[in-house]
Amino acid sequence: MKQIIYILKRYYHFFKTGLRGALAAAQYHHPERELTIILVTGTDGKTTTSTLIYQLLKSADYPVALLSTVAAYIGDKALDTGFHVTSPQPQDLYKFMRQMVDAGMKYLVLEMTSQGAYQWRNWGIKAKVAALTNIDREHLDYHLNYDNYLAAKMLVLNSAQVAVANSEQDCFSQVKKQLKPDVKLIPFNKQTKFGKKIDAAIKAKFPQAYNQLNAILAVTVAQQFKISDQQIVSGLKDFKLPAGRLELVPNKLGINMIVDFAHTPQALAAVLPEIRRQYVKKGGQLIGIVGCAGLRDHLKRPAMGRIMAENCDIAIFTAEDPRTENIWSIIAQMKQDLGEYHSRVISIANRREALFFALRKFGHAGSTIAIFGKGHEQSMNYDGKTETPWNDIEQAGIMMRFLEKKNADKK
Repeated sequence: MKQIIYILKRYYHFFKTGLRGALAAAQYHHPERELTIILVTGTDGKTTTSTLIYQLLKSADYPVALLSTVAAYIGDKALDTGFHVTSPQPQDLYKFMRQMVDAGMKYLVLEMTSQGAYQWRNWGIKAKVAALTNIDREHLDYHLNYDNYLAAKMLVLNSAQVAVANSEQDCFSQVKKQLKPDVKLIPFNKQTKFGKKIDAAIKAKFPQAYNQLNAILAVTVAQQFKISDQQIVSGLKDFKLPAGRLELVPNKLGINMIVDFAHTPQALAAVLPEIRRQYVKKGGQLIGIVGCAGLRDHLKRPAMGRIMAENCDIAIFTAEDPRTENIWSIIAQMKQDLGEYHSRVISIANRREALFFALRKFGHAGSTIAIFGKGHEQSMNYDGKTETPWNDIEQAGIMMRFLEKKNADKK
């Protein structure tokens, strides 16, 4: 029955969302026809990859715009896309694209989610290139199973002339099988080489293995637009990670406070060892703070809890958009598979209290505290309806300044 309902949702959104896309396209005089569009999809790394592609094109003087999870960029101007938005509704998408065309843009790098594609939010979009970062277990609360999730991602790849995908991913054979015959497939993997200068620039800019893969994908896409090696190296050197991606919160306390958007098991498994290698000194501790979103895939919760407990010296489980679910029930599910690591976990339902506890208890010079799951986001959803203002970076900064003042007053 659930599968039947899922299939019917596609038809429902054709009328509810897709046809509105057709009207929006006509209302804004088909801006999509005046843009060369690059789509970026995948479970993890979409924002970093799409932002880097944008930077590489921009460094080569391409008139390029970006529409990502973080913001819409027209040149150097950022436009807020709203709360919890990756793939906007067609009316907003076409409005943004019209603004981009009117500003002289010729290229658009566009993040696209599986849910957005399944709901026809990309109505009318025909891409030059579609880039796939990876496909891992995620969003199964909506897609029900991995096959449905993969098929939704394929809606993005099959809307392009060229698809770029990681040949080392388990899903690669299925991607090849489901790709339309007229879509050219370009594979990449961690062994992909571009020459000494570009390879060295990637390693210099991205010490993290997973971000090196994101960079290899971005460079592979950029090369489809005849950008020179020198321009690519320049773009890599100038690149800054998007907000909330391995972002260090400045402070005078000597604490490594890191905010990262990782909110899936595979993202946490990738980023935690890199944080320990890069920031945690010998004998130091890594304190991690994480939650699991309410009304989302509950099967990933024990895996996320286990990964945090395995990789952190102390793991604090807390709220992350619980919506209508009970926070303590979510935390209990996160603790189901801790095994021998149970003693490393502390549960504090209130996210502000969890962060303040971590800083007060473990916030000494040289310590490393990493808070995951919200990244750049500007709100928290506690009841399924209301978006309450919240930003991890801002809140960490406020608490840092409070502790700095408190320490200064003691002297």
